[in-house]
Amino acid sequence: MDTQYPRRPEPVVFVLPTGADAASVRARIVALERLLERSFTIPGVNMPVGLDALVGLVPVLGEIMTAGMGAYIVWEARNLGLPKWKLARMGANVLFDTAIGAIPLVGDAFDLVFRSNTKNLRILLKHIDKHHPEARVIEG
Repeated sequence: MDTQYPRRPEPVVFVLPTGADAASVRARIVALERLLERSFTIPGVNMPVGLDALVGLVPVLGEIMTAGMGAYIVWEARNLGLPKWKLARMGANVLFDTAIGAIPLVGDAFDLVFRSNTKNLRILLKHIDKHHPEARVIEG
């Protein structure tokens, strides 16, 4: 009974890899997509909502911020060597989401339905799984 317990619980540390290899990029992009598109769940409806929809409620600054985060995903994809046509498709997804999201009220509802970052993640993961098999994640 002489066990010493810490006065406060240890903080949870969330560390993302910082490397340029495909596995590190995969971990960062999956975490960013989850933050932007599926961070919270609306009670009663069980609909996942992320920062893309919440920050998009701020008129101009919100769309600029979420467009920047979406552009980061495209930049990481470029660094991995995706073909230009896939990069153009990913950029078009971000641009379309930003353009429609800038419209008041309609854009806020649109951000709940159109998930450009999820679409871009799917494109990127398909490329990583095909061209960088050492970065593949096997879920059981």
